[in-house]
Amino acid sequence: MVANQGGMTSVNKSVLVQAIARAALAKHARCCIMCQILRANDAPKRLRPNTPMAKKEHISETPATQFLRKSQLAFTEHPYTYEERGGTSVSARELGVDEHAVVKTLVMQDEAGKPLIVLMHGDRKVSTKNLARQIGCKSVEPCKPEVANRHSGYLVGGTSPFGTRKIMPIYVEQSILALEKIYINGGRRGYLVGIAPDDMAAALSLTPVNCALEE
Repeated sequence: MVANQGGMTSVNKSVLVQAIARAALAKHARCCIMCQILRANDAPKRLRPNTPMAKKEHISETPATQFLRKSQLAFTEHPYTYEERGGTSVSARELGVDEHAVVKTLVMQDEAGKPLIVLMHGDRKVSTKNLARQIGCKSVEPCKPEVANRHSGYLVGGTSPFGTRKIMPIYVEQSILALEKIYINGGRRGYLVGIAPDDMAAALSLTPVNCALEE
């Protein structure tokens, strides 16, 4: 065994070098682990694309929303889970709003089969007898679903007074116009828009009526 000038043998020097190398590798490994932990903890702040927090439901345009945007009217969008025959009670529950402020868009017809639209509070029904008397018709009745679809261009359950296929007279229960904000169908099942009644009246030719009956 040969000693160097500092008194350390070549074998001891080799062992020391190996020990230093192992220590350096261990320190590097610990740093890598710490970096991974820090990145994992920071991930919620960066909103990973696959987490529910980062997802925003895409709402495609409808003839109703196109009409509203073209008219430069302010409105809010409110998608919800649609239930067949659930009506405004479901949409009001899902949105957490008063059903009185959720407005139904009803496609009806007179005795000659001419279509018309009635806007009514969600928690009220239409007295067709009172309505007919007020608008000068002999009778008014709801259209069959397939007929209503043809007139409006929307499926029943997703009928909006905005952007209808046919231009029809629109009658609105007068007390609706006194509300601060209403929620009305935006042209698709499971989708309402919130709008001020004054803005709706400015965009549509509305005739106020008093034909509401309690459900």
